[in-house]
Amino acid sequence: MFAEHMRAAIDAARTLARLDDLSRSIWQAYGAGAVGDDDAQALAEHLHARKVVVRGEIKPVGIPPGRVSIFPTRRPQRSPQRSVAIARRRHLAASGPMPPALASRFTTGQLAVLKIVADEIAASGRCTLTTGEIAARAGVCHRLAQGAVRLASGDGLLVVQERRRQGQVNLSNVIFVISQEWLAWIAKGGRGRGCKTLHPTDNRSTSGTASRPSLEQGKGFRGKGFRHRNRAEIATKAVYSPTGGKNHRSGT
Repeated sequence: MFAEHMRAAIDAARTLARLDDLSRSIWQAYGAGAVGDDDAQALAEHLHARKVVVRGEIKPVGIPPGRVSIFPTRRPQRSPQRSVAIARRRHLAASGPMPPALASRFTTGQLAVLKIVADEIAASGRCTLTTGEIAARAGVCHRLAQGAVRLASGDGLLVVQERRRQGQVNLSNVIFVISQEWLAWIAKGGRGRGCKTLHPTDNRSTSGTASRPSLEQGKGFRGKGFRHRNRAEIATKAVYSPTGGKNHRSGT
């Protein structure tokens, strides 16, 4: 009678919790001697088969078929136009974000990330952009931006200060450049040492013709030969007239 009653209860069970309760009742009855070995073994096998059926009938609430989570899948960050992102990172990397000796350690995408950081350092002395903002401006993915900052920090070029908040969303990290060579490069606007601005010579004349240095301008030169030539020209002009004859002031 006990075996038939338990078999009917197993067939009527609709949840795994109910089947677990029936399993405990079967083994308690077996321990008390109310059911024999063969009946207990048959009930256990029947209960296991019923569990398989119940598990197949259970449908997760709010989860589409084939999914194990109710949260949406995380899609990788990608640019709408890959060619635009590639051109952007190449342009940033070629604009000289750091000295050549330091830039040789990084790839094109990493240099684009460090260029965004360097621009923020030049503007406000620190970079408070989130990793997503840096990645979007540099035209790279989120993981590459993280790796570039981590690599530069490991090389001793910059430090990252975390701003965690208890029970709230953490603030963005603050990045500071500590490399003196890099800071000097940023202060100069990405120009190399020893470079200076060259201005072309202004050879334009207000009268429309090329201007010639006058005798007054020639006085400023220190060369003796230039002064001797000027004296010779003055003496010649004093003796001879423009028409080729002798000057009347010479007395001859």
